[in-house]
Amino acid sequence: MITAELKANLESFIHDQMGPEFELAGLHDSDGHAGLTFLFETRRRGETAIAGEYVLKIPPPGVARRGNTDVYRQAPLLRALHAAGLPVPRVPYASENEHWFGVPYIVMERLPGRVFFIWDPHHSFARHPETAEPLWRQCVEALVKFHQFDWRQGLADWEAPEPLAAQVGRWRKIYLHAQEPQWLAEAEEVERLLLASVPSGLPVGVFHGDYQPGNMLYENGRLTGVIDWELAGIGAQLLDVGWLMMAADPHNWVPDWQPVHPLPPAEIQRIYETGMGQTYPDIAWYQAYAGYRLASIGCLNVKLHRKGQRHDPIWESMSWCLSRMFARARDLLTG
Repeated sequence: MITAELKANLESFIHDQMGPEFELAGLHDSDGHAGLTFLFETRRRGETAIAGEYVLKIPPPGVARRGNTDVYRQAPLLRALHAAGLPVPRVPYASENEHWFGVPYIVMERLPGRVFFIWDPHHSFARHPETAEPLWRQCVEALVKFHQFDWRQGLADWEAPEPLAAQVGRWRKIYLHAQEPQWLAEAEEVERLLLASVPSGLPVGVFHGDYQPGNMLYENGRLTGVIDWELAGIGAQLLDVGWLMMAADPHNWVPDWQPVHPLPPAEIQRIYETGMGQTYPDIAWYQAYAGYRLASIGCLNVKLHRKGQRHDPIWESMSWCLSRMFARARDLLTG
């Protein structure tokens, strides 16, 4: 939510960091996975033309800054990826200094385009296969380029890789919020199956953590950028392709809540493996883990929505899919 204090803080930031010749021209709320995300524009004083378009991300006040709420940790990642020519926003300003906003911050240049929300895309996207499928294809092709980035060159000290077994176990405290007893039983069964068959975790490198077209910007049918890196890390890169295959898999979704014209998961795997130049026999495990992870997140978010603690009707739609996601994960692990 935009407040008078935020506006005043941002005006002070622009004056101090961009120069006294610039002023705030506009400030808007935006969606963000974690923390607080705002869009703003600048102009030269006395002029009407927009000089710059930016995204401001700050963590929520009073929240422990770790993982996805440690907004500042994205700065070195995005800067390294941008320097390598990958399609991410440039980060001209970022600091742990709390002088301007009372918390650390990052300011990114805004990229052109609009995200493709896979279940209910904006009306500017035509809902037919010849328009939607290329968006999914570009998403896979870009993933290959991100996974080929040599993280040891610019991010060797950014973060230590986390073992897969530890990642699986992390979601137990999340799915324990399940509102339906069957969700809890299904989650426990899938957790056991995952832990009994943990793969090696190779290859290791940068992963996004929520890689799907809803975090891609598209303009005139062309991918212009990958955004929302809050869940990124260094670790098993197949987490990303498994997540994308899970999002595209119709077995995870009820008829009224299906992704719009995705590529078949097998085609996503083929494009990815062709681009990487090798095959990955453990991809089914990663797709199963992705379904388990999203369904576990759903257990918590459905509770928060139903209890009025965090109003978000999307999670009521997702509630019809949680058992399907757990079942699909089980089938992938036992099939």
